[in-house]
Amino acid sequence: MKLPPGFPTTHHELTAFYHAKYDAGIQEGRYEPFVYPWGTLGAAVVVVYLLIPHRNSPLLRRARFLAFAWIAGFAAYTVRYCRSRNMASAFGTGIISAWSVLWVATILVVNDAQLDFQRIERLEGVHGSGRKVEQNGTLTEIKEHRKEEARSITNGPSGGKHVTVSKERHLGPGKRHGDFAWQPYPLLPFIERLDWVLDIFCNFRGMGWNWRISGLPPPPKWVQEQLRENSAHSGMARLYQTQVKLLRANLKTFILGYPILNLLKVIVNHDPYFWGIPDRPPPAYLPTANPLPHPPPLLPPRHKPRHPQPQPSARAAPWMYPDTWGSYAHVLDRGLAGWWAGWWHQTFQSAFAEPARKLVALARLDPRSRPAKLLRPATAFAFSGFLHACASYTQLGPTRPLLGLFCFFVLQAAGVAAETLLARFLGAGEGVGGLWLYEPAPISPLRALGLGVRGDGWWGVRWWKSGVAF
Repeated sequence: MKLPPGFPTTHHELTAFYHAKYDAGIQEGRYEPFVYPWGTLGAAVVVVYLLIPHRNSPLLRRARFLAFAWIAGFAAYTVRYCRSRNMASAFGTGIISAWSVLWVATILVVNDAQLDFQRIERLEGVHGSGRKVEQNGTLTEIKEHRKEEARSITNGPSGGKHVTVSKERHLGPGKRHGDFAWQPYPLLPFIERLDWVLDIFCNFRGMGWNWRISGLPPPPKWVQEQLRENSAHSGMARLYQTQVKLLRANLKTFILGYPILNLLKVIVNHDPYFWGIPDRPPPAYLPTANPLPHPPPLLPPRHKPRHPQPQPSARAAPWMYPDTWGSYAHVLDRGLAGWWAGWWHQTFQSAFAEPARKLVALARLDPRSRPAKLLRPATAFAFSGFLHACASYTQLGPTRPLLGLFCFFVLQAAGVAAETLLARFLGAGEGVGGLWLYEPAPISPLRALGLGVRGDGWWGVRWWKSGVAF
């Protein structure tokens, strides 16, 4: 799509142009809106499948490949035909669709969620740290639990306590108390099974599960002792011991981050590159280099954590929510590899890395061999390129999903390999697509001071009319 010379003069004009393009596409039948609840149909089928126990049914277990085929087909249809009027939602349509394929492949194809995964949950009642668990007034020996509830799984504990729930009476997931234990796929009651399935479907980093991405620290030592699990893993994210510290840290991030985001958005509103027009020259008054040095990383104070008092629901424990981003020191120490594997957010890491691990195992390669070390990043960046290319494809602005974002991420693997080899020897792609036409800061003192562009206002554009469209 080629824009007329000199058009647009502001990002507001370009936004109106894309809105008109979207409306015309809907009327002509080339696009259809991405709407709820229809948009949840792909994931809903997979959730329903996961709610059906298949441990004792080989046929049902093999049906997980059909569940994957269903969501892959649904995602392909969505990426091909569905669009959104909002720029960020248009980007999200593609990235969510592609991510659903990668994530379901991870939990149903590469792994079998019902057999391979366990999560940390609280026992309904525990006296001390002995081997007996009080469940609804009945003392039950741990070793008498059903074998399928006490099975040992990859990266999980060996012979530890497992959460079981009485059929007659139970405490809901939000009202649990007592010590922590590993909970396999629960059969009864149904609400417990639903909570377990939704947790695995939405927990992409694996905190609180018997798997977790490499950048996350292990649970606190007192939790590990209750889980009877020894871990020498060195985590990279900050861990919070209390809910107050967790809320305070996130409030601080919001208070500091919002004005910075607003400042950056006001600046990029003057630059056509961030409107999705990368061939325009940058504004003459913008600096050619970043004048602000990166601030030193803030290190948390070192202190010995106190053993917190028991509280309901394992999901309410603050240590379940470590920081999303790692230390920028990883970039300084390891370069491009540290950028992607240590500093950058690791939300999608598991779905990128698990297929590569499976390929290495199927090819019977030594994980420490050079082919395996080349295969893993190449596969991970290829999946990352696929994810971002789908998001680029569903944008209304001009993009190059394959020659832009996909190649950009695939070449990261080559860059990491080249940098690693060069370091050993010596001792950005086009895909903007108009995403930043989206306004993330509805209230802007900077715009009120006149630092924005023509058409800007203090409160944004008709923010009071935003909401769920019907």
